[in-house]
This record gives sequence, structure tokens and C-alpha cells, in this order.
Amino acid sequence: MFLTITTTGTPERPATDLGFLLHKHPDKAQAFSTSHGRAHVLYPEAATDRCTAALLLEVDAVALVRRGKGKGRAGAPDATLAQYVNDRPYAASSLLAVALGNVFSSAMRGVCAARPELPSRVRPLRIEVPALPARGGPALVHRLFEPLGWRVTAEPIALDGEFPEWGDSRYVRLVLESESVTLAQALRHLYVLLPVLDDAKHYWVSSDEVDKLLRAGEGWLPEHPEQKLITSRYLSRRWSLTRQALERLELVRLAEADDSEVEEIDNAVPAETETGTDAETGTETGPGTETGTEAGTGTETEADEKPTPLAVQRRDAILAALQEAGAARVLDLGCGQGQLVQALLKDVRFTEIVGVDVSVRALTIASRRLRLDRMGERQAARVELRQGSLVYTDKRLKGYDAAVLSEVVEHVDLPRLPALEYAVFGAAHPRTVVVTTPNVEYNVRWESLPAGHVRHGDHRFEWTREEFRAWAGAVAERHGYGVRFEAVGPEDPEVGAPTQMAVFTAVTTTTAKEAKAA
Repeated sequence: MFLTITTTGTPERPATDLGFLLHKHPDKAQAFSTSHGRAHVLYPEAATDRCTAALLLEVDAVALVRRGKGKGRAGAPDATLAQYVNDRPYAASSLLAVALGNVFSSAMRGVCAARPELPSRVRPLRIEVPALPARGGPALVHRLFEPLGWRVTAEPIALDGEFPEWGDSRYVRLVLESESVTLAQALRHLYVLLPVLDDAKHYWVSSDEVDKLLRAGEGWLPEHPEQKLITSRYLSRRWSLTRQALERLELVRLAEADDSEVEEIDNAVPAETETGTDAETGTETGPGTETGTEAGTGTETEADEKPTPLAVQRRDAILAALQEAGAARVLDLGCGQGQLVQALLKDVRFTEIVGVDVSVRALTIASRRLRLDRMGERQAARVELRQGSLVYTDKRLKGYDAAVLSEVVEHVDLPRLPALEYAVFGAAHPRTVVVTTPNVEYNVRWESLPAGHVRHGDHRFEWTREEFRAWAGAVAERHGYGVRFEAVGPEDPEVGAPTQMAVFTAVTTTTAKEAKAA
């Protein structure tokens, strides 16, 4: 079984840079021992304008069986003859995926000590796998690879070329082409999706496979439309492992939605500071940054200072608006992992804080973060977490001083937004409502965000400043509020700030009459 990786180049950016990225010299043919055979890396062509690296895996099928490796989906032995007569030595499968991980481990991690600028550089890539099992056919191949930025060719291979009436086999010839994927990303895609398409593994799947999946799937699996199928097949349909992986992927999604660090559920609560309050991690993980700095600000900071992350700036702006409004009883609607609830608890002016979220998983994480089970009685009396949907009216939400919708509205389908509007502004009708949402105009300042993409895969829309003001103004008029707007984060003279905030204040009867008379 084998695959080839081809790239093109120019004199300024030669195609032979592929040798640096793969850590394999184009002038040499190299061999590596694996637990199931021998892997060879060679370069059929290596020139400035075009370079191809080939990975050839020679599988010792008999040794594979004798080592107890010839197992089926859940580790049960195959039929006796099938152990020796099968497609494993010829068709790409989990064997080839493991060889990829072993032979190109540094390339898969995006590490290149000799040329550190290369791994992050996007270059034209063409990957070909001559024979790939595809349980689900060419249609599934397209569904798996196209969302990742690949142009896909998946040609069915006939059972027998001499007898076309027999139809197609379950194998395809796969060609992937892209100018928007790095080599490290490409290798991680193959590492996960080759065994998914094969729908079988040659070894027993244990709990450490979850970690392998999440490492290789970082940056693409949490938002992949076939996430559940990929996870289930990669883990050989072992439900306990699949559930564990999906829960951890949900943590990633929640963290990205909250612009915070991804935290394991058992470590969801930050360490306490010397003053006894919870430490703020404050790491911004939005597009355009890996260190928490804001893209496009142009702000110089001293070496020992870190720019305030956007997530922290947003929470500070919300707290300031609530304090200015004199709110004491506050709803955090769509509270996620509870970062804002945590911040509200630190201020004694907020006497009652209720976090509401539709996700039970998110509420569990918030409970761990807040240490509700270890909180003192007086402090615990100030906070409550509730499960509920924001698109349905809930009489429990009436009578509060303020409600916060922080980075929530953009996660709601536009046809359902009027329902959320009525549930919050009409039925609950708190005295103050604070809404924050991304400013889509600022997206051009995120260097790593492709043009036309929203900041998070779960965003149903993102508004311009004009669109947000039009929506907020109409909501205020329909439900008896006044509204003012604030920019949150570094403000760009051309595209504004990354976050826009609206503060709604309920208009009293007296004020309304005065306004009407005026």
C-alpha cells in the first residue's frame, strides 16, 4: 500500500522544501521498521518546480496474524482463512495511517527546526492513494474531505476490469488537491480519515485512542459536519469511548464560543489566588492569535506585559454596564462554562446571579468551575444554574434587574431570533439587557480567518455595526426600551472594534409619557 504527496514551487519557494517539512532528504531512499512491516520513503521526482514524496508500506500479513494483530472491528478474530487472505497488504487502511504517524511524526506536529517558517506556510498539495477502502462509497469520501478544503476525486475501482458487469468494488482511487491546507493539516486529516473510510482497525482500540483522535483532530474535527460518524468509526464503534470523545469535543466547542481556554472537566476550576478569589485564565483563542493578543491592534507592549484578552475586555465592559445600571439581581442567559457568573460573584453588589444554558454539559462544567459543592452557604445563596432554552418563555426569568446575552444571539438561527427576542425583552422584561455580539466588519483584521468565514463554526450569522444597530433599535421600539451602543476591544478607524455591545434600558411609564409629549 502506498500514497504520494506532491507539491509545486518556484525558485523563491522551491518544491523541494517538502524534504524539510517531511524531515526526509529527497536524495535518499529511507526505510523504517514498523510493528506490521517495513515503511519506505522515496522521492520519484525532486525539482524546484515539482516534488513528490512517496510512502510505501510493505505489510507482513502472516506476521501480523501471528502477533495477534489480525483482528476485526472490535478486536474479535476474523475467520481463519480471512486472516491470511485479505486486502491489508494492498489497500490503504489503519496500517497506513499508523505508518504516517510513525514516519512523519514531526511533520504531523508542524515541527521543522531547520526551517521553522515552513510548517505554517500553505502550499499547493496533491495527495494520491491508488486503492482506498471506502465503506460508504465515493459520496462519503466527498463528505469527509471537502469540508476540510480539499478538491476530491474518488473514482470507484471495478471488481474486475475484464467483467464490468460485476460492478464496482468498495475501493476508490483517491486524489486530494488544495492550495489552502498546510502539510501538517493534510497529514492529520489522513491519519484520522483513512481508518474511518476503512471502517476497521488492525489493533485493539483502547482509551488512549481518544487522545490520539483529539490531537490529530485539533482545529478541524470539532466543527466537522460528520463529527459523530468520524468519531464513532475511528473508535471502532465502542460507545463508551465515542461518548467520551464527543464530550471532550463539546468542551472545545464551548471554550471557543466563550473565547477561553479549553479545560478538562476535572480541572475546570482555575487555581485560587493568594487573596482567595479564582484566578482569571484570560486566554483569548479567537482567530488570528495563539497567544491571546488581539490581531490588527498595532499596540506595542513591554516584554513582561500581556495585552488584555478580548474575552476579559468583554466581561469588564458587561460588568461596568451592570454596575452603572445599579443591577443587583442578574440573569446570565447562555452562560456556557460560567466565566461571567464567576466574575459576577466576585462583586458583592450582585446579590442574586442566575446562569441559564440549554446545554446540561455546559452547566456541569460551570458548576465545577464555580465549586458549587464547596461554596459557603452565604455565597451559594447568591448563585443558581438552570437548564433552559432561550427561545421559549420562562416565568422563572421575570422580575430581575438585568439580563446578559453575551455572544449568544449569533448562535441562534435567524428564523428563531424573534422567539428569543420575545422571551427575553417581552416576557421576562428585565430593567436592563446587555447584548454583545461579534462585529463582522472586524473579521478582515483576523489574519488566519479565511475571507467570508464567520469566527466560529456554530455562528448562524454575524452582523455589521449597521445591522446590529438596526436590530437593536427595532427591538427597543417594540418592547419599550431605550438603547445605547459601545465598542469593546481595540477600535479600528475603518472597521470598528471586534465586539459590539448594546445596553437596553426599560423606559418607565413617566419617561414614555414625557418622550411622547416632547
